[in-house]
Amino acid sequence: MKNVTDSFLSLGQWPSAGSFGLNTDILATNPINLGVVIGVLIFFGKGVLSDLLDNRKQRILNTIRNSEELRGGAIEQLEKARTRLRKAEMEADQFRANGYSEIEQKKLNLINSTYKTLEQLDNYKNETIQFEQQRAINQVRQRVFQQALRGAIGTLNSSLNNELHLRTISANIGMLGAMKEITD
Repeated sequence: MKNVTDSFLSLGQWPSAGSFGLNTDILATNPINLGVVIGVLIFFGKGVLSDLLDNRKQRILNTIRNSEELRGGAIEQLEKARTRLRKAEMEADQFRANGYSEIEQKKLNLINSTYKTLEQLDNYKNETIQFEQQRAINQVRQRVFQQALRGAIGTLNSSLNNELHLRTISANIGMLGAMKEITD
């Protein structure tokens, strides 16, 4: 600090004729003039500075208000988006539940349909087996009947004579006559 003061003192010792110098004598520099100038600067500068500060304050307050409004709008949009998200999640859950329910229903329908088809095929198989058994029985009966008939015809042809033939015809006529009397 002493070096700075010494440098100012040395400046004050320069010759003043035609040159610029710094006067370090406080009493000679007129502190009253300096006080008045500083007071005027403070008085008038204070208004300008306070106006600048007020303008800056208003811009900051406006920016804060705008930010608050934007924040409120963003919060409102966020709530709307959350509501839409919850609604979409509920719909997705409902679709998922309906999908699972529909899949289970289709699965049960497929099982029931397959069971019915198998039951019908089993019934058809049983009917086919019964039909084939009946057909085979009928064929066997027909062959047995044909063989018995051939045997009977052969026996009749070999043992039938005129007298036996007339007696058989008479007996059959008698039976037909008795049947006619019963129906009358």
